[in-house]
Amino acid sequence: MTQGNLFIITAASGAGKTSLVKALLAKDHHIKLSISHTTRQPRPLEQDGVHYHFVEDATFLKMLENGEFLESAHVHGARYGTSQAGVNTALASGHDVILEIDWQGAAQVREIYANAISIFILPPSVETLAERLNNRGQDSADVIAKRVAAAREEMRHLVEFDYVTINDDFDVALHDLLAIVRTQRLKMVAQVTRYQALIQKLT
Repeated sequence: MTQGNLFIITAASGAGKTSLVKALLAKDHHIKLSISHTTRQPRPLEQDGVHYHFVEDATFLKMLENGEFLESAHVHGARYGTSQAGVNTALASGHDVILEIDWQGAAQVREIYANAISIFILPPSVETLAERLNNRGQDSADVIAKRVAAAREEMRHLVEFDYVTINDDFDVALHDLLAIVRTQRLKMVAQVTRYQALIQKLT
């Protein structure tokens, strides 16, 4: 069985990463989203086990101590982590997996999975980023200003990624992601493994 591809998708808060990943999953049923653990409180309409595994700080720290996370980070006052066992199981079964994580987590993952494909999503402008954060209606102007400043720092790390797309036109950005996924599946090594019997007959 062909090993699945591991995709890392990173963006500053407000760049539209979550919406794009949701649309990608709806278009491509051969790819799975790794559900992270977090200590932050659920946002409106978020469900435990669907959007995140919401856990207490003590539980998270115990898991961290036991080496259960592939990567972990402390962002905006909350902890986030990716279950290594969950990712390994999905990849071994042939599924492609998306990690929706920040640049720090991406760096940690690349140390373990050198072949991971990393994608950075940018907003079309700082003003658009601030507007999207404001439209959520969840944070004060002061918090939004701090998030924008943090986002600008995060976006300086885009040079560490394999691919970059700009979420100005949502459909164009989505097609970019779909193209990247398809490109990885068409690589020679994967195709030779997937169609071994056919290739033996042809050659």
